[in-house]
Amino acid sequence: MDEDTEKLLLEDNYYQLLNISKTATLDEINSAYRRFSRMFHPDKHTSDPNRQKWAEQIFNKVKEAYEVLSDSQKRAIYDTLGKRGLEVDGWEVIFRTRTPREIREEYERLKREREERRLQQSANPRGTITLSVNATDLFTKYYDEYGTADDPPLIPTIEVSGMTIQQSIDAPVTLRNTVTLSGNISTQNGIGTGTVNVCNRHLNSEKGYTEYEFGIGNGPLLGFKLFRSLSRLMFCNCGTVLQFTPRGITPSFASTLALQLDAHSVGYLTYRAGGRGGSSMSSIYVRNTGKYYTHTVVQIGSPYSLISFSIMRKLPNYDMKLRLGLKFGTFGVMAEYGAEKKVSQHSKVSAVVTVGVPSGVMLKLKWTCSSQSIVMPIHLCEEVMPSPVFYATCVPLITWLVLKKLVLDPISKERQERERQRAMEANYERLQEMQRQARAMIELMRETYSRIRTAEEKKKGLVIIKAVYGKLPAGETSHEMTPDEAGDTSVSPESPSLYREIIDVTIAIQCLVRDSRLELLEASKSELPGFFDPCVGEEKHLTIKYMFHNNLHCCTVADTQAVVLPRTSHRIKSRS
Repeated sequence: MDEDTEKLLLEDNYYQLLNISKTATLDEINSAYRRFSRMFHPDKHTSDPNRQKWAEQIFNKVKEAYEVLSDSQKRAIYDTLGKRGLEVDGWEVIFRTRTPREIREEYERLKREREERRLQQSANPRGTITLSVNATDLFTKYYDEYGTADDPPLIPTIEVSGMTIQQSIDAPVTLRNTVTLSGNISTQNGIGTGTVNVCNRHLNSEKGYTEYEFGIGNGPLLGFKLFRSLSRLMFCNCGTVLQFTPRGITPSFASTLALQLDAHSVGYLTYRAGGRGGSSMSSIYVRNTGKYYTHTVVQIGSPYSLISFSIMRKLPNYDMKLRLGLKFGTFGVMAEYGAEKKVSQHSKVSAVVTVGVPSGVMLKLKWTCSSQSIVMPIHLCEEVMPSPVFYATCVPLITWLVLKKLVLDPISKERQERERQRAMEANYERLQEMQRQARAMIELMRETYSRIRTAEEKKKGLVIIKAVYGKLPAGETSHEMTPDEAGDTSVSPESPSLYREIIDVTIAIQCLVRDSRLELLEASKSELPGFFDPCVGEEKHLTIKYMFHNNLHCCTVADTQAVVLPRTSHRIKSRS
């Protein structure tokens, strides 16, 4: 169960309690308060001491919601922090003289400071393990001078041709100085190297910082980097590195100038000189929107000049990203396509197929968990052939579908059920209290229900025949309407297990009808008067059968879907 669901279990939703929107005006708040006051005021239920006790408790909740939402300062705190924000010691004193806008701005500032302190206290470990796999023997056999085509090896040779392990941690020394310790171990074709670097970042001001770096491994290394924000939309950085080797000192220099072109686009101009990578000048254009991410590079230099373009389609509803790219230059031509899928809140997997000349066909798999990554580039073929392209595309896709169906989905379902049970156990008393209170509300609503229903029947208006809230039967699109007494939220022990996950809310729905019209907000219905959550953590629906102008209507809506009745589309056509 996520954090928002647990919060709903612990706190009352003032807006839902009064059935008003978050943008409701003061007049709308006053009108809702008067309507529910007439319904739950203790003086209207003096005939039964037990009902009067429940009426007093419910009326106090309605009054509390009204007092908060009718006060602009308290409402601003509630909108920002919830009910708990009103209970924090000192908030009333701090915000007594501030406007709602100032309250929200102050909260955002405090939130940013907390996040900064949290980041400073964290070691922020980052790591990457790269395993380079040579699997070209699967598609193109290699025979040495002693082998012949008549006796090919029975099992293809697949070898790990290289491995790289990178790890780094941050250590905030002071508010302006952060030391980063990083290490790198790599081996390629049996030859291994390793380096250890120490870097100190000093924050000069809000506009810039400097970095000093020292490393050992392939000879001593000294580096210096400077970052400076030139304006609100422009920054630059430049740095130099001196690598001491037995053959002498190898200097390198790099500088980048960046300009934000609009709200979604940034341009970069980069110059590199010296070092093992040669010298180059590159221009980069990046555009990042809610649906697409594009990256364009034009580079001129030595040893390579190139032009590349890549586009990524974001599918947030499926927690997925699709990627397509093309690169060509003096090294050859390369095209790539792939997908990235979010597995959980902190982990994701991706697969990218690269087809190029003269590089051949390569499949790159990557798994990321928080800030740790495992990368596996698999070289399938040195030439562009249909078979390796086909297998590189289909095998990861089929493997993912099988793994998701047999392993990931059961684990996810089990985890969700475990979290749901944990939340229910942790809030058992609270849930029981909510159920008792909902049943008490139904009893207090009966008189109002009879009055509203009679008035609606006389003018052939909106009459609720039956309303059911809870989990849908498996494979069904609506609840089965049984001829039980309206408003009976109890369930007999002999009832099937399915019907222990629904409640009758006919009385509660009818009492919300005003002038032959019903409006329910786009939020969970479990917080409405007379409702409670009969199946915490499960997907819930509301089914309403009603009469309007002597015509039978019926509709089923999701828990958080808005409801406006009556509607012509809900009408049930009579069979002749």
